[in-house]
Amino acid sequence: MNDRITYEERKELPDSVYGLPERREYPMPDAAHVRAAEAYFRYCPEELKPKLARAILNRAEEYGVNVESPTVLNYAKQ
Repeated sequence: MNDRITYEERKELPDSVYGLPERREYPMPDAAHVRAAEAYFRYCPEELKPKLARAILNRAEEYGVNVESPTVLNYAKQ
């Protein structure tokens, strides 16, 4: 599984696949990237964590990914 996206591929992604579209951070174009976003969640700025957590859960549902991180689940409730 390769969760790396090249710069060129990243430029082509629509804002809608990003966890933080206004910053174009945390791309989630597929299930592997949803899991990567969950793994890198701790690096998200504190004030953006609730928004990113909700985006992760939405994309996870779309791709059938089971989000297990209690931290992500708790932030998504905020």
